[in-house]
Amino acid sequence: MKSTTKSKNARVARTSVVKETPNILEEQIESLHRIIPEAFSESKVDFEKLRAILGETIDTRPERFTFAWAGKRNAIQILQMPTRATLIPARNESVDFDNTKNLFIEGDNLEVMKLLYKAYFGKVKVIYIDPPYNTGNDFVYPDNYADPLHTYLKITGQKDTEGNLLTSNPETSGRFHSTWLSMVYPRLFLARQLLSDDGSVWMSIDDTEVANLREICNEVFGEENFVATFLWEKRTTRENRRVFSFNTDYILCYAKNKDLFQASRKMLPLSKEVLDRYSNPDNDPRGDWQSVSLNAQAGHATPNQFYTIKTPGGRALSAPPGRCWSVTKPRMDELIRDKRVWFGKSGNNVPRLKVFLSEAEEGLTPQTLWTAEEVGTNDSAKKALIELFSGKDVYDTPKPVGLIKRIVQVSTASSHKDLVLDFFAGSCPTAQSVLELNRDDGGNRHFIMIQLQEPTPEDSSARKAGYENIAEIGKERIRRVIARMKREKTGRLDPEQRNSKEDTGFRVFELDVSNYKPWKGVGDKTAEAYAAEMETHIESLVDGWKKENVIYEVAIKEGFGLTSNIEQEKKYEDNEVWRVSDFEKEQTFLICLDNKIKTSTIRSLGLTKDNLFVCRDTALDDTGAANLALQCNLKTI
Repeated sequence: MKSTTKSKNARVARTSVVKETPNILEEQIESLHRIIPEAFSESKVDFEKLRAILGETIDTRPERFTFAWAGKRNAIQILQMPTRATLIPARNESVDFDNTKNLFIEGDNLEVMKLLYKAYFGKVKVIYIDPPYNTGNDFVYPDNYADPLHTYLKITGQKDTEGNLLTSNPETSGRFHSTWLSMVYPRLFLARQLLSDDGSVWMSIDDTEVANLREICNEVFGEENFVATFLWEKRTTRENRRVFSFNTDYILCYAKNKDLFQASRKMLPLSKEVLDRYSNPDNDPRGDWQSVSLNAQAGHATPNQFYTIKTPGGRALSAPPGRCWSVTKPRMDELIRDKRVWFGKSGNNVPRLKVFLSEAEEGLTPQTLWTAEEVGTNDSAKKALIELFSGKDVYDTPKPVGLIKRIVQVSTASSHKDLVLDFFAGSCPTAQSVLELNRDDGGNRHFIMIQLQEPTPEDSSARKAGYENIAEIGKERIRRVIARMKREKTGRLDPEQRNSKEDTGFRVFELDVSNYKPWKGVGDKTAEAYAAEMETHIESLVDGWKKENVIYEVAIKEGFGLTSNIEQEKKYEDNEVWRVSDFEKEQTFLICLDNKIKTSTIRSLGLTKDNLFVCRDTALDDTGAANLALQCNLKTI
């Protein structure tokens, strides 16, 4: 009887590790319950009570505005579906794996972002994406609502290739826009969850879907959080083969909270062209300056803006006809006394106001028109990529690094450890932008790139160059940029002058099936069939599991970041115990994956109720489980 009680207590004390990502619908309902508990009855939402509480804020008009498309309900369902997938490290694909906080993740971005949700909720400062434009050609994100991971594995050739899902989205399908919207919607919803409160998302798009993308973003982010539509000059040459030459694309910007974003946004640094306008011809001790006009149109002037100025050389000057002075006489006298008015070297020129460089260094206000000269074009981006790849043409439509640098500049601070996400990473110009911008201004930004292993066309120059999928191109681009930065001291800031060590590495992870055995169910609903299936789950890990892969899966699903530090605790002699530490979140746990945890190890762990300890369920007998459960938060695999 005594042993039975101990066994019961041990089973109650230990809980299983999290085996899938959070259920977003359940989290939303829990949030609603915390805010309006009176709208619930027997743990269910009572819509009549909710309507009564919200009162006139509910829009019940029959002709109210809504945005819907065929397949929207399915898109919401796939968003709400937890994933049992995992991310496994690929050290041989990485650069300086153990010392970097930059990430490249191969896999379907929807599944990957579900895995990142718990650890990176509210942590990303800026997101830039260049989603596939809806051209009607190859479309590689046709989500399978029954099994998204199976879809991904088929696309990437990790399962049988029968029914390869690389398909076209022709206008004749009847769902030309709907298919694209169903792809974008759940990804943008998850993107918003990852953004910090003052974060922003920037999206490249063309005419085909710009209107629909605005509507989707209004729904996901709120119309009040729309920031601006930027017009980018993507080409300077004329496109003669079309009715009109399309020389521009759009970049939509939305904030998670517009007020907070605007309060934290940064000005653009002064360009060389602007800096060249400053000089110091009169050796002013306040440094370089440039002059600006001191007269204005007279249409809305007040009487005290019309007066005569006596120059140092003795001339009497009035404002030109139809003009007035831009400041009043007392203000003008004050500026002259402060030596802020320039009358030319002769002292007899029309007065101009001196604007000092030291006062203008906070930067320039970004404009919504971004020219080719300022940020580059598709053509300049392609030429730069060909040069980086030693003359090989590996990617057709890269975005220019200058364009994404502009976005990162106005959305992040060099002094902060801001996180930049691109979940349609392509050839990874965003990663290059972050690395080079950090070199320019001494910043500590880090990136997360997510890219599907989308196959390159069979007869393409990329395939001939040895790149079978786009993810390979993206990883190689980052490696080449890092190698070039190490060879050359490019950028305005010497790496040795930085306040902290420059991060020139990246960790690669790959989306894969879970290390935990799935419950397959039984065909024959008999006690014997269930017993046989349960027998296969005595060992809860899949055949051929690897220690590091399991540790990362536990970490990810417990909410630890992918840059967590994993190190073996050497003080335990009888078992192999690992410490996982997420220094950003200031949290840690211990894990042991040995077949058996010895009593000596349990006694020496020295854990408290605030500590998490993870091990295999079969590694503990009832006594060991009871003892550990008294020490700490025990979870088993």
